[in-house]
Amino acid sequence: MRWIVTKVIKNLLWNMGYQVFILLLPIITIPYVSRVLGPTGVGINAFTNSIVQYFVLLGALGLTMYGNREVAYQRDNPKRLSNLFWELTLLRFVTTGIATLLYLGFVLVSGQYQTFYLIQGLLLIATAIDVSWFFQGLEEFRITVLRNTLVKILSLILIFALVRAKSDLWLYILILTGSQVLGNLTLVPYLKHYVVFPHWSDLKLINHLRPTVEMFVPQIATQVYLQVNKTMLGALVGVQTSGFYDNSDKIVKILLAVVTATGTVLLPHTAHSFAQGKHDEVEESLNKSMHFILVIAFPMTAGLAGIAPVFTRIFFGAGFDPVSNLLVIESIVIVLIGISNAIGVQYLLPTNQLAPFTTSVILGAIANMILNVPFILLWKSNGAMVATVFSELLVAGYQLFKVKDQLHIQLIFREIWKYFLAACIMGVSVRAFIIVLSLSSLSALLGAIIYGVLVYTIALLMLRPKVFLNMLSSFRKLYH
Repeated sequence: MRWIVTKVIKNLLWNMGYQVFILLLPIITIPYVSRVLGPTGVGINAFTNSIVQYFVLLGALGLTMYGNREVAYQRDNPKRLSNLFWELTLLRFVTTGIATLLYLGFVLVSGQYQTFYLIQGLLLIATAIDVSWFFQGLEEFRITVLRNTLVKILSLILIFALVRAKSDLWLYILILTGSQVLGNLTLVPYLKHYVVFPHWSDLKLINHLRPTVEMFVPQIATQVYLQVNKTMLGALVGVQTSGFYDNSDKIVKILLAVVTATGTVLLPHTAHSFAQGKHDEVEESLNKSMHFILVIAFPMTAGLAGIAPVFTRIFFGAGFDPVSNLLVIESIVIVLIGISNAIGVQYLLPTNQLAPFTTSVILGAIANMILNVPFILLWKSNGAMVATVFSELLVAGYQLFKVKDQLHIQLIFREIWKYFLAACIMGVSVRAFIIVLSLSSLSALLGAIIYGVLVYTIALLMLRPKVFLNMLSSFRKLYH
């Protein structure tokens, strides 16, 4: 048992570190890229990328999440595991091939931004050769992290070395998409330790089609309020507002990477426990995960809202002032997505309850589509962000409603008020700290962040949340 817990913790740290790293890369480059490419260049990249993501989604179908779960189910059977890999990989080649043909057809009739669309199309190649789902299902996160990290560092160096003017937008997009292709290629050599060439007649691709399509439905719905806001802003208002939204979204996604890293790690672990009939372990894992998520999600929300104005001025520069309000509004989804990630990805999917998960994200997508048009016309990018918050609230609320009779919800959320109160104290303190001292430099911003961490830690220790402190105590005992 101790070995299992240690492995889960290590995988969590590996995945959390990597998710933060790959999202920190654009943040490191944002101050530079925003100034070199300007609001229009950033907006064109955001708009064209939002379009290609629909085709990437079609190509991936529901194979990534489905493959992760199925590998976790079958990993104790080497022959079945190997056949499963080939079945899902060949199916992905077929679906990605269809998506690529459709995308090329779209590019031919698009007229505007054709060059940028073609370069963005490299993401479809990256999707076809992506095998990260296989290693995640095996809970081998170290392999994916180390290989991709080197490639991402290379992309960072190339951006600073080669992107020098507004006319280099095509090169910037090529570096981003090309690094994704190269990163996925580096994982292929590791397959030889787990996969052998099959008897092709033994493969049953068609058996996976229905469950992957079922997984595809919630991903379509999820993609609606991940990408359609940028698409609609670009179409209804202009590509600049799409860029404002995208920059805010990139910042929030960095924080969300930390919050949702537990989902990627615990999905295969929970699925394996569920397959073995260990239902008590499933709920215990969710309980601990939810407390871990909330104890960091609340201060991230409050802290980001507190530093948003000065952060926007320092990181994005002139012309990006609207991003400040977007950060304040979008910060709320850190908590909401944290909750829905725990319930949906860490409980509903591993326990094979796809219907309520699918319904929740479809409801969120419908709400987003209904609210988007009037809100965007009224408040532009702010309106799109408000629609996003409402959508995520609906998703989390519906999932909680569906599991209320399966889980001890009151026990899971019994100390939520302590995390919330400590975060509120921290957020108000940080905003006052910035206003009183009139902070406007990077070093002062870092000082405000450190100050916020200290305030939250002190407030939390004074409130003494028992579950979280017990988790820390158990973690210390595990390594002593």
